[in-house]
Amino acid sequence: MDIVIRKALCDDAYDYANCHISCWLSAYKGIVSDEYLRSLPDEIENRTERYKEAFINPGNNEYYCVDYKGKMIGFLFFGKSNYEDKTHAGEVIAIYLMQEFWGKGYGWTMMDYAVERLKQLGYNEILLWTFEKNDRAKRFYEKYGFTHDGELKELSYWGDPMTLVRYVLNIS
Repeated sequence: MDIVIRKALCDDAYDYANCHISCWLSAYKGIVSDEYLRSLPDEIENRTERYKEAFINPGNNEYYCVDYKGKMIGFLFFGKSNYEDKTHAGEVIAIYLMQEFWGKGYGWTMMDYAVERLKQLGYNEILLWTFEKNDRAKRFYEKYGFTHDGELKELSYWGDPMTLVRYVLNIS
């Protein structure tokens, strides 16, 4: 595979934020409100500062860059679940890849990396959340072996209320 997955450093914060915004603009078109998506580029400096802080003080999370030929094309972060019913599970909090790299197997490699690392950290179950309307992501997670466990949550961070669905993967 011609991608490199590496630990994120403070110097990566701007590229990480920029990648995050780029991924959201393509992945969530038609899912998240256009108004919210149009506002994302204005958040680059704020997101850069938040990522710098997260990289310095990661808590229970690990942040990784995904590089292709020296350019960041995606990112992932994961760690310990904070959900009361899954306190002994790991969680893939974010896994994103720029649109021009979709369908090349890189997402699978990224998920393999996250699953293996969460196994090393001692988890035997992994959870993640995705938008209920994100059929592309749901197909990927289901093909990987995740199953929807029936849990839903509604959030309004992105303009209109959005329903998220929880997927779990047993790795024991």
